[in-house]
Amino acid sequence: MQRERISDSVYVFTSELYVQVTASVILTSEGAVLVDTLLYPEETLQMKHFIEDRLGAHVRYVINTHHHADHTMGTCFFPGAQVIAHRLCYDLLDTRVRESLARTQATSSDFAEVRIVLPHILFEDRMTLHLGNRTISLWHSPGHSMDSLVCAVEEEQILFAADTVMPIPHFANGSYDSILRSIEALRGRNYDIIVQGHGEVILRGEIEDRLQEDVEYLEKLRSAVDRAIGTAPAPTRLSKALEGIRIEACGKSKILLNGAAQTLHRQNVLALAQQRRQTLYPTDQLLEGTDGR
Repeated sequence: MQRERISDSVYVFTSELYVQVTASVILTSEGAVLVDTLLYPEETLQMKHFIEDRLGAHVRYVINTHHHADHTMGTCFFPGAQVIAHRLCYDLLDTRVRESLARTQATSSDFAEVRIVLPHILFEDRMTLHLGNRTISLWHSPGHSMDSLVCAVEEEQILFAADTVMPIPHFANGSYDSILRSIEALRGRNYDIIVQGHGEVILRGEIEDRLQEDVEYLEKLRSAVDRAIGTAPAPTRLSKALEGIRIEACGKSKILLNGAAQTLHRQNVLALAQQRRQTLYPTDQLLEGTDGR
């Protein structure tokens, strides 16, 4: 696990075991706020020891930015903390993630001590958390998943964008239209730093260009998928046409996230094609290899 101090009160922790997923701690005069945890218990426990033993801080709140396991599996290691999440996150943790954890525990001892912690504080659109000398604004930011949220430390203009902002936008389990709107909504807000859900932090001078790059990726992807559907609507021919939509042609590099970007791009292509094909050809059979999520 890598650790980086990005301001007087904020540390970012980046996993070395799973796709550079990040978690962050915000220090206040009345305790700490943890934004997400890491997938593997050993890394979350390293983070916990650093916060408690090295920083002398007590985690008062854990923010689950969305239900995905790589951001929530470590919540149980902070007993006594109040967990904040979007309303939709509660049911997704209690069903989809609980079932996934049971399957994982049946095959891996790494997660034997993990248990699901359901959120205590839920919100629908926006909420504000005041703790000590820090004000943390949270708001719904759907797209990567429908329960996704982002949050910002107002005093330092640091945005924790979670998986709304990744080295490559990813919406295979969410919504293309929603993630495009959510990314657009972050533009022009004058943040000093954006902490991505995966990968390196984005500094002030890079933020607008990076958000524009993400929007352009999504727009180019949509155009490429629509062309494929228009020229090769038959399922067999369409699958071949979709295979030809390269990540580089959409403005991203396949080496991002240690090569995982290629897989994420492929999932985006299939998910968007499924959504568009269902709209254009609602009676046709589903594309092989997709589940529409």
